[in-house]
Amino acid sequence: MSRLLHVVSGPYAPPTPARELTVVSADGARLHVEVHGPESAPPVVLIHGWTCSTAFWAAQIRALAAGHRVIAYDQRGHGRSPASRLCSTEALADDLEAVLAATLAPGEKAVLAGHSMGGMTVLAAAGRPRVREHAAAVLLCSTGSSQLVAAATVVPLRPGRLRTWLTRRVLGSRAPLGPVTPLARRILKYGTMGAGSAPHMVEACARVVHACPRAVRHAWSRVLEALDLDHAVRELHVPTAVVVGSHDRLTPPAHARALAAALPRCTGLDELPGLGHMTPVEAPELITGKIRELVTTYVKVREGA
Repeated sequence: MSRLLHVVSGPYAPPTPARELTVVSADGARLHVEVHGPESAPPVVLIHGWTCSTAFWAAQIRALAAGHRVIAYDQRGHGRSPASRLCSTEALADDLEAVLAATLAPGEKAVLAGHSMGGMTVLAAAGRPRVREHAAAVLLCSTGSSQLVAAATVVPLRPGRLRTWLTRRVLGSRAPLGPVTPLARRILKYGTMGAGSAPHMVEACARVVHACPRAVRHAWSRVLEALDLDHAVRELHVPTAVVVGSHDRLTPPAHARALAAALPRCTGLDELPGLGHMTPVEAPELITGKIRELVTTYVKVREGA
């Protein structure tokens, strides 16, 4: 299980949830789930990415919890969710279905917001019954559906076999990340964030990423390396907004453009100038605003709320 090394003060410090629960997925994997905000408020489900945890969404949770029921969970092996032998896109889809079933009433609609592997989770589950039952709208942040390693620009070389090979070695490394040092922050900022990212943003991301065990990081890197969810994009039949940073090195804007072109009901593509891969941390107000807009437009408030 991941060590919890997130920041403990400031806008990226995770708030205390209203309640916590453990959800059991189809294969028995146990998932840590947090619920923030009033139970009667319109729901939002936040799905984090590779090497992250619920702490990654701290800014959105803080901003949304006053008027929304915010549900966030740790992907298997991340945060407080124990590691599992099964690492696959099918497992990600199973986990999302399990969380939706455990936290939403029958037929209740929510906005699903996924970042990076979290967005891939939504795509993997797009055709699943629980997603069709509960998804009112979707926000895909900094994500893609295939060819992740070949398209990544973390290694500053021209596209080709050498860059792909080196990228695979870098992203799939089993090496421990170690403590969050000034050098570690510089490396993480280069690979995952825009050049203008403030130091407190970099610190928050570094602490979350460094808390992920190396075995979990490696196992999921292999899943992402082989990712092919192009077919699933066409199964997501709810209004879907797409956001990407113009300087995203892990899932460059070409991925977002391809998603926007293939989605049956894309509501818009926003390419954010100067931002990198960690858009919810780099542009917290903008991402929160996108979620609010989707809730206002597509989620009906329950009677008696």
